[in-house]
Amino acid sequence: MPSTTTSTQRLLSIDALRGIIMIIMALDHVRDFFHAGAASFSPTDLNRTTPLLFFTRWITHFCLPVFMFAAGMGAFLWYQRRQSKSDLSRFLLTRGLWFILLELTVMQFAYNFNFHWRYLFLLLILWIFGICMIAMAGLIHLPLRWLALLSIVIIFFHNLLDGIRPQQFGSYAWAWNLLHQPGVLIVSGKPVLVTYTLLPWIGVMAAGFCVAQVFLLAPPVRQGIMVRLGAALTVAFVILRLMNHYGDPAPWSHQKSAVFTLLSFLNCTKYPGSLDFVLMTLGPSLLALAWFDRRAISASNPLIVFGRVPMFYFVLHFYLIHALAVLAAYLRYGSSATQFIFNPLPSMGGPQELFPPNFGYSLWIVYAVWALTLLLLYPVCRWFAEVKAKRRDWWLSYL
Repeated sequence: MPSTTTSTQRLLSIDALRGIIMIIMALDHVRDFFHAGAASFSPTDLNRTTPLLFFTRWITHFCLPVFMFAAGMGAFLWYQRRQSKSDLSRFLLTRGLWFILLELTVMQFAYNFNFHWRYLFLLLILWIFGICMIAMAGLIHLPLRWLALLSIVIIFFHNLLDGIRPQQFGSYAWAWNLLHQPGVLIVSGKPVLVTYTLLPWIGVMAAGFCVAQVFLLAPPVRQGIMVRLGAALTVAFVILRLMNHYGDPAPWSHQKSAVFTLLSFLNCTKYPGSLDFVLMTLGPSLLALAWFDRRAISASNPLIVFGRVPMFYFVLHFYLIHALAVLAAYLRYGSSATQFIFNPLPSMGGPQELFPPNFGYSLWIVYAVWALTLLLLYPVCRWFAEVKAKRRDWWLSYL
C-alpha cells in the first residue's frame, strides 16, 4: 500500500539517524585529537584499554556503516523525486569526484594544519564515499533485484578474500589495497594510507539503495519491515559471532573477566569492515531507524539539524576540533606550542618525537571537548540547514 506521507516526512527518520551518527562521530575525532593514548595504543587493544575507553571507540563503529547505508537510501529517494537514472548517475559521479577532491585538499589541511607534503597522506571518509558513489553511478542501472543480490554477496562473502595479500599481485598490489586490504601505498615517493576499501562498503551503499524501497510503503508497513530486518541482522551477528568460525578474521576469546570477554566478542574488524562488523552495526541501526520513523521530530532537534547538513558538519567539525586542540596546547604549553602544534598530531600520522612526551589529555577532557564541539556547531549548522531548506541552488546539494 503506497504511503500518503510526504517526502519530507519520510526523510525525517533518515535525517535523525544520520544526525545521531554525526554526533557520535565527533566523539571519535575529539578522542583522536585529545586523548593521551590516541597515538600510543588502540582503544580496542584489550591488553591496554579500559571498558569506558573501549566503548568510547566502539560506539563510533556505527558511523561508517550508517553513513554508507544512508547514502544509498538517499540516492534511491533522489531518484524517486526525479525518475531519471541518467541524472542520478551524473549526480553520483560528480558528487563522488567532489568528495575525493575535498579529501585530497580541504581535509588534508584539516588533519595537518600545514601544507607540508612530507607527512603521511590520509585517504579517509570522503575518499571511500567518493569511490563508492562513482561505482554506484554505474551499478544503479542494474535491475534492482540483481543489485540487491550483488550487495548481499559482497557483504556476506567478501571475508572469503581475507587470505589474499597485496604482495601476491606484484606491481598491482595497490589495486588490492584499494579494493580489499588496507595498507600504505607509495605514490611519487610519498606514503599514502588507505584505511577504507571498496569492499565491503560498496555493498553496504548498494544495500541502502535497495532497502530504501520501503519508504514507498505506508508507515506501519515499512516500520514492520525495518524492525524484522534489523532484528534478523542483529540475531545473525550474535549467532555468527558465537560460532567464531566465519565472519571476522579476528575471533573472540575468553578474557580475564566477563566484561573483557564481552569486549572481545564485540571487538570486530573495521579495516576492512568484516561481515560481523556490518551485521553488528546495521542491525541495531535499522531498529533505530524504525523507532525514529514512528516519532514526530522537530526541525530544531539537533538530530535533524546535524543530519540535514552532513557534509557541511563533517568538514566544519574537523577544523573546529583541530582548532580546539591548538588552543588547548597554547593554554597548556604557552608559546612553545608553536614548535609542534601546527604539524599533524601523532594520532594522525605526525612525528611523535616532535611532541612533548606527555602530550594529550584524560578521557573526561575528551568528553568535555566533545560537548563543547556540539554546542558550537549547532547554531552554525542550524543556520545552514535553514538556508538549504529555503533555497534550491544546485551547488547546495554538494555541501
